[in-house]
Amino acid sequence: MPKAADRYLQVDPWAVIEEGFDPARSRVSESIFSLSNEYMGVRGYAEEGYGGDTLLGSYFNGLFEQMEIAAHYKGIIRSLRYMVNSVDWLYTRLTVDGETLDLSESKFTDYRRKLDFRTGLYTRELTWHTNSGKILKLRFERLVSMTRAQVGGQRITLVPVNFSGTVQLRTGLDFSILHEDQGKNLWRVIRKAPGSEKDLAGSLLGATLTTGNRLYSAFAVHSDQIANAVPEEEEKYIGLALELQLEQGKEAVFDKLVSNVTDKQTGRSDEEVWTSGSEAADALNSLTLDELMEEQRTYWAHVWETSDIQIEGDPDNQQGIRFCIFQLVQTYHGDHPGFNIGAKGLTGEAYRGLAFWDTESYCLPFYIFNNPKAAKSLLEFRYQSLPQALERAKEVDCEGAFYPIATIDGTESCDLWQHSNLQLHVGTAIAYGLWRYEKIVGDKPFLYEKGAEMLLQISRFYRTRGQWGQKSGQFGYYGVMGPDEFQLMVNNNAYTNYMAKKLFEYTLEVAEEMKREVPQQWAELAERLGLQEEELSEWRRLADHMKIPKDDSTGVYEEHDGFFDMPHIEIQDIPVTDFPLYSNWSYDRIYRYDMIKQPDVLMFLLLHNQSFSLEEKRANYEFYEPKTIHESSLSPSVHSILAAEIGRHEEAYKFFEFATRLDLDNYNRNTREGLHTTSIAAAWMNIVYGFGGMRSDGPELLFQPTIPEPWSSYSFRITYRDTVIAVQVTKDEVRMQALEGEAVAVQVYGQSCRVDAAGVTVALKSGQPG
Repeated sequence: MPKAADRYLQVDPWAVIEEGFDPARSRVSESIFSLSNEYMGVRGYAEEGYGGDTLLGSYFNGLFEQMEIAAHYKGIIRSLRYMVNSVDWLYTRLTVDGETLDLSESKFTDYRRKLDFRTGLYTRELTWHTNSGKILKLRFERLVSMTRAQVGGQRITLVPVNFSGTVQLRTGLDFSILHEDQGKNLWRVIRKAPGSEKDLAGSLLGATLTTGNRLYSAFAVHSDQIANAVPEEEEKYIGLALELQLEQGKEAVFDKLVSNVTDKQTGRSDEEVWTSGSEAADALNSLTLDELMEEQRTYWAHVWETSDIQIEGDPDNQQGIRFCIFQLVQTYHGDHPGFNIGAKGLTGEAYRGLAFWDTESYCLPFYIFNNPKAAKSLLEFRYQSLPQALERAKEVDCEGAFYPIATIDGTESCDLWQHSNLQLHVGTAIAYGLWRYEKIVGDKPFLYEKGAEMLLQISRFYRTRGQWGQKSGQFGYYGVMGPDEFQLMVNNNAYTNYMAKKLFEYTLEVAEEMKREVPQQWAELAERLGLQEEELSEWRRLADHMKIPKDDSTGVYEEHDGFFDMPHIEIQDIPVTDFPLYSNWSYDRIYRYDMIKQPDVLMFLLLHNQSFSLEEKRANYEFYEPKTIHESSLSPSVHSILAAEIGRHEEAYKFFEFATRLDLDNYNRNTREGLHTTSIAAAWMNIVYGFGGMRSDGPELLFQPTIPEPWSSYSFRITYRDTVIAVQVTKDEVRMQALEGEAVAVQVYGQSCRVDAAGVTVALKSGQPG
């Protein structure tokens, strides 16, 4: 089932550029040109208003609403929470001679927009030809500050081409926008403070209708061309009606700064929230947009110094991977430990802004090797939501912690019971994330203070959720769904069982380490949790007797009990018009075959890569790859990484081809709903773990680089044990150098190397493993 690119953007190594306006691609571009800073995000919608197809999206990490759902059985959730569309702080209206600019109706030329990776600045330009014959050049610029999380900025530059005179401009804060998924507005405004002719500012406090999440928003404007200003106020809007005095051929600049302060069920009064928001907004009085822009440039310059990936000979993927890195950094950088990464980041309402197991499985590696503080922050979110996981386990008749498959605040928010109740593997993904973070970053204090408690409670859940097979006499999990969501209510899913085994083993390893290294801290933790030595002994027995289905004669792991005997379907024979299958096949039909949605067995072969021989990886890849339809954007990268390892280099590149440009070229035809944030992280893995051949699941980093045929060279940078390592691969050699920090030991093609400031060079073995 080949995927085709919808190519319309200009190729540039440091930016996304759109020349000309296509209404049919309006929503796709809104997603691609989204800006965020972990705290808040805005889609690339037209701030001046647009009468065509648009999703005016303004989102804040962790702000949510709740809806009740019908549930008749114990253990099935009765309510769910979702990210809520919030204030339009970019609200602008431009009017000339009674005509208001609207790209769905107005005449305009020279349309161009640009997202600059080096500055974090979004710029949109056009020339407006009014019905009255006036010509006005416009440039809209916006940013969300990477250094001042609550602050956003907007600049409008106006140049009258053939006239002098006034332009009417309305600007303000609008809480009346619709949440598209619900088809209604989800806010009430508690308090407003209008500006005046002299005080060119305004503020208001809103609260979500059901959950009472609050958002204080304030703005201040500045322009030397303001001739008149009148405060405006509506039920859910506060703003100013301005007249700008323009002179033919000369630039007029209008700046707007905004401060947004969220409050999520803190118990504070509305008056207290208003006061704290007002204090934060006071900073706008001494801040300029030029200062924000300079701070932004400095921030992104540091990002590219430590995290850039360069590709020579492939401009498309050069642009694509920098777009991926840019989105990963602006989506999350670890300044707010209570936040997580939604499947669409802050770029759209699809998946309701919820975080999945993708966070630990796909996103965490990028942050571990580029921003360890952010990696820790992601794990901190799981610790903060441990109480909710403990409650969820009780709901499903288990002990310990049952982490949700989809969440925004730690509670389960997936309304499909087969996923929320049967997909157990989130807990093992969190444990794996803790393991990888601790081994690579070496953060023992976090492991001992918070990680160990999570491990113990997750292990308790996996003990009580599993059972012993009557005939096999082995332990396993019954009535589950693994990562492959095309196999429902199966027994002994190999991924679930294998990862649970590793969970028990790592928990026991940490327990023994704490007894040895921090005995008092261990004793206090064990007492607080009521942990008995018998529990540890039981976990050892479960790990030793875990059923891992496998055909020893072929070396192929059976995805679950009975998978080898399922009816076979040739996936290449399925008409392309049947995809996506969820939309074109009856729901139960999907589960009848040995067809795989996304990697399951291959997933644990990647996560615990060094635990398996090359022959095992090859045998399982060759068995499962032909059965996988990749109806998940996360799937191709895993296959590409393993294909590169087993020497199927052309196939590896084929799977990679659309990884970095999945959204830029709208391969899945759903970029309009928001960016595939976790798939973007998988694209980074595809280069570093795939072509770079890096493996991080052993005592030290391993590298076995290859280079795709179209590339003349590529390089990437990672932070490992506080050392920034640059890896460069050409057609002839691999060069590694420590740019910052102490020398570190790694292996390249099985050879031990000490990487320091002088660097080390090894001949490329492009045929590995042959």
